[in-house]
Amino acid sequence: MTEGSIELAGATGVDAIVAHHPIAEAANSGGVILKNYLDLYNVAAFELHEAFHGLHPGIPFLHGHQVYRTEVSYGGVHGNILYVGKVIPEVNTLGDILTRLDKYMGLQDEDDLLHTEKELRTASSLVETSTVTRGRIVVGEETSPVNNIVHIFPHTGFSPDHLRQVIKEHPEADTVLASISRVYDGHPLIETAKELGVNFIIGNCHVLEILENGLPLAYALDRLLPGVEVVVFRERVTSMSINEMGSPHLKKYAEEMAAGYLLKKTAVHTL
Repeated sequence: MTEGSIELAGATGVDAIVAHHPIAEAANSGGVILKNYLDLYNVAAFELHEAFHGLHPGIPFLHGHQVYRTEVSYGGVHGNILYVGKVIPEVNTLGDILTRLDKYMGLQDEDDLLHTEKELRTASSLVETSTVTRGRIVVGEETSPVNNIVHIFPHTGFSPDHLRQVIKEHPEADTVLASISRVYDGHPLIETAKELGVNFIIGNCHVLEILENGLPLAYALDRLLPGVEVVVFRERVTSMSINEMGSPHLKKYAEEMAAGYLLKKTAVHTL
């Protein structure tokens, strides 16, 4: 939940926000007390995080495998999630996983939207999170066969030693899949996968969890509360070059504020 979510709720008559990620006082309300901000718009807030994760096998399914082992504290680390699964019949290669994710997440639509926005804003530098973080193969090829997957979430504390241990426990595994968070070139987890002779593929990033977990929750609420309108808030994060950001008037304003106030030297008075 962000200030943007609170403002959208207030402007559209939404009177309750169900946030997947835990809500923190001030951090999720613009630096002020939650009660002051939410009460201003008559908005109630609920959070539903850890309890929800174990209720359905959706994230593994979207990535093309059926789980046969689930751990929530692998290696004794609380919240260190691990799935081990067998691929579903329509997934045979690493490339099939990426094609599946593009299809389910509607990434072609995101590509088209970004292209249109670039043209509208005359901003060739514009990038958007869900497209720039799309899945990719790190170790292996699109044609590399896949049968059994070790599915990890690097931000939960999953280490190279954990990877060595789980491959020892599951020698049938041929592929490591990292999703929600990811690792980048040179990360020890990638090097460990090479050492162990298994594929390594990056799946969906955290920004897409609103679709993976948020949409099923919305459908459940819609069924449970038939007289209530349920909508999904999806934030879209972009970046662009400073030279392409804003209207001419806004650019002039920003330059003047920076020069006149943020960079202005304070006079030094001597006695």
